[in-house]
Amino acid sequence: MTEPVTIALDAMGGDHGPDVVVPAAIQTLRDYPDSSLILVGDEAVLRRHLAEGRVEESDRLRVHHASQTVRMDESPSQALRLKKDSSMRVCINLVKDDIADACVSAGNTGALMATARYVLKTLPGIDRPAIITTIPCIGGYTRMLDLGANVDCSAEHLFQFAVMGSVLVEALDGAERPRVGLLNIGEEEIKGNDQVKQAARILAASDLNYCGYVEGDDIYKGTVDVVVCDGFVGNVALKTSEGVASIVSHYMREEFRRNLLTRLAGVIAMPVLKRFRQRIDPRQYNGASLLGLRGIVLKSHGGADVVAFRHAIETAILEAAKGVPAMIDQRLDQMFSERHEQ
Repeated sequence: MTEPVTIALDAMGGDHGPDVVVPAAIQTLRDYPDSSLILVGDEAVLRRHLAEGRVEESDRLRVHHASQTVRMDESPSQALRLKKDSSMRVCINLVKDDIADACVSAGNTGALMATARYVLKTLPGIDRPAIITTIPCIGGYTRMLDLGANVDCSAEHLFQFAVMGSVLVEALDGAERPRVGLLNIGEEEIKGNDQVKQAARILAASDLNYCGYVEGDDIYKGTVDVVVCDGFVGNVALKTSEGVASIVSHYMREEFRRNLLTRLAGVIAMPVLKRFRQRIDPRQYNGASLLGLRGIVLKSHGGADVVAFRHAIETAILEAAKGVPAMIDQRLDQMFSERHEQ
């Protein structure tokens, strides 16, 4: 059971806005009776959605008005400069003012990162926040960062990502020494660019459970608990994986519909196919954390449905209950002290 926490929800962000956020919030409150949620956005629109769901405002479910919305195609600089009363900005302000313990948004990723970094600032010892998400693999799942926040990274940045990812896995999964791998084009020491090679030396000298280089296929083998890379590589790897999943699904449907016999085979295989789909359902892994900030911010997929957005809220609740930023801050302070003593 988690500690009581309050989560602010950007109810106007994403492709579906309150149509998804409000039902997800209502369902979450049923599953987490000690937690509270704040719906941020146009109060008239949100109260209409609550009325349609026959739900009243209470101490556990409040509406906080915000007069603006950040568009999905809006530039981060414009959102930061001109949308100071957007549902996204207000959510982050609630975290900064300690009114909410975390916030969740399905809105514009660039605007969310820029606004969160501007309002909350980074933790001491963290140069850049990183985006981390959960990816299903053989035997469970792994976590990977960075996924697009930082295109060019130094060896020190990669080390910081490794520390943050390791702490997150410790907090959420209870793992004592999460296995950390550095994504590379091969396992041999001679392979990789200078930043990766230098990061490997730093990681090897740290007290992290560093397992060495991992390749792209290791992400899904479950070789390590945390896969570290720069944002350029991470984003390409993630989008490629999504593309592969889509084409496999497309061809499976196409083949099962080919003729009467294949349709019959599809009916027979339906229980297996359903279980397979459930195991790799991306909705169960929705909610990417923006690590390295002085507060908890989660990015939901823009096209998330109710199930997916609810999972993002649940992840925010767990991170807030565990106090992930404070854990990262403590671990960094410890590791940097040890490095200076050497």
